[in-house]
Amino acid sequence: MNGLRFIVVMGVSGCGKSTVASLLAQRLGWLFAEGDLLHPPANVEKMRQGVPLTDEDRIPWLQEIAGSIGRWRADGTAGVVACSALRRQYREIIADGAADLCFVYLRGGRSLIRERLLDRRGHFMPSTLLDSQLDTLEEPASDEPALTVETTAPAEELVEAVLRTLDFDRLSARAAGVSPSAVSG
Repeated sequence: MNGLRFIVVMGVSGCGKSTVASLLAQRLGWLFAEGDLLHPPANVEKMRQGVPLTDEDRIPWLQEIAGSIGRWRADGTAGVVACSALRRQYREIIADGAADLCFVYLRGGRSLIRERLLDRRGHFMPSTLLDSQLDTLEEPASDEPALTVETTAPAEELVEAVLRTLDFDRLSARAAGVSPSAVSG
């Protein structure tokens, strides 16, 4: 298949990555991976304790996400991943130069995201790490294969906007010849 086969929904904790990525995968009939579940236990424990992750902490995790996408690619399947991918360097590790992947950046204001984090239950990421994530965040540049979506709308509306913008054929659940390099926010 020549075209977009992988979408990484990215942004800071609490922006709606998991919800939007899961809904996108369902709508497209693609596989879904929750990036948080791929963190090594030591990373999860650090975050639980309110300790920000370093680049050193994140690299093995990012490589695992890239590996998951690589396995999907080798199997001839398509998929959607929820992953913070906060820095360009991280996105480059995940994409590994592939032209069949694009990032969907869910951008939201600090107060909205903080409110969502305070309302969230059962997640290891405390709201106290939001400032650290925002400090780490490098929004995708215009030369990256990324689409920026404001995360103020309900998740279903965000999914519709992504599908419409990326020009997906919903009947066949395949990209309609859209190259990620042509997609920018």
